[in-house]
Amino acid sequence: MNVRDVMTTQVVAVRRGATFKEMVTTLRRFRVSAFPVIDDQQKVIGVVSEADLLAKEALADPGVLAGLLHHKEVQKAGGLTAGDLMTHPAVTVGPEDSVEHAARLMYGLRIKRLPVVNAGGLLVGLVTRTDLLAVYERSDEDIREEVLDRVILHEFPEGPRQFAVTVQDGVVTLEGSTETAALGRDIVRRVRHVPGVVAVRDRLSYPDGDSVPVAAPRL
Repeated sequence: MNVRDVMTTQVVAVRRGATFKEMVTTLRRFRVSAFPVIDDQQKVIGVVSEADLLAKEALADPGVLAGLLHHKEVQKAGGLTAGDLMTHPAVTVGPEDSVEHAARLMYGLRIKRLPVVNAGGLLVGLVTRTDLLAVYERSDEDIREEVLDRVILHEFPEGPRQFAVTVQDGVVTLEGSTETAALGRDIVRRVRHVPGVVAVRDRLSYPDGDSVPVAAPRL
């Protein structure tokens, strides 16, 4: 599943020269918490969030906090336009990037949304944490079908034919016998990456003398 499948295409964006009051009005009118900042060519150059705008009120007189704040934070309190307040360069993703890649960026950088840009850097959408979590709304039936058809039978044609796959609340249980532990590990690893899978219970039987290492825990 790619970012294209879950992103929002109706995006509220502002120009670099948008004033503080214009941005506050836009946030409240459209009930968003941030928006991309674009240049005259519609290319994303930054992101302004409600936290950036809040600095105007919170840090107008930082007092004892001044010594604890980064210089850029204090500067934002005096910002007048989107160009002054935006975080830049913006962290972006492409529509063909995987949902997993976008999730790693958001989690690792502690950000709540990502502008989606095409190959030319033009804004085409926005993806949020909530959008990414939508993959877990997939039905158990759809997940099971993909595990059987796209993982086991398609990617591992040499794998076991007598293979039981059950899915309940997004948790996949795998049962059967594999020729080698390496093959079993590959199947389990691929199933973990199927969109919507919450966890994988490895109930596979491995050949005598062949074991699964500690690095690949079995649920």
